[in-house]
Amino acid sequence: MIATQYEIALPTDYDMGIIRQRVADRGHSLDARPGLGLKAYLIRDVAGGASANAYAPFYLWTEPGALAALHWGGQGFSGIVSDFGRPVVQTWIGGAFYRGSSYELAPTFATKTLVTLSDEEDPKDEAKRLQELAHSRSADDDTHSVTWAIDPTSWQGVIFRLSTSRPDPSTLATIYEVLHLSTPEIAQLA
Repeated sequence: MIATQYEIALPTDYDMGIIRQRVADRGHSLDARPGLGLKAYLIRDVAGGASANAYAPFYLWTEPGALAALHWGGQGFSGIVSDFGRPVVQTWIGGAFYRGSSYELAPTFATKTLVTLSDEEDPKDEAKRLQELAHSRSADDDTHSVTWAIDPTSWQGVIFRLSTSRPDPSTLATIYEVLHLSTPEIAQLA
């Protein structure tokens, strides 16, 4: 499993209705995409209490070739590049995916928690810590699913959680609204 995300920062006065309509019109295009476990179409909206506006889709890939086909194989990323410029695509190697207590419900929010791994600890111990944190979040009543992964170029971990209710705004995580969830190969995520 490979996790990726790009975040397109938008001005605070940007009409987020444009992004909402974009997702409504195009979001279903990846609902049957081979090699894609899930894509969460995410936004941050100042009108909803976010500190900034952004479009920030998060992906879990089951096949690296599908990731490549989307990003540089001409199978979808060109629209983002032509409309917004080429964003940096954060990439993490997946650790595990857990179904939560509310897996059968549609998630409405997501959180992304970045965790800097200790320079003094063995990466296997840090991975175990991320795994335990992510697994514990899967037991929350409103959790749809949660995953963890590590970027070995920066030794930064990520815990990504989809939920069916608005997270506490005091959380240290970045909070997103989920506009659509494509899950063509979610059953293959582990």
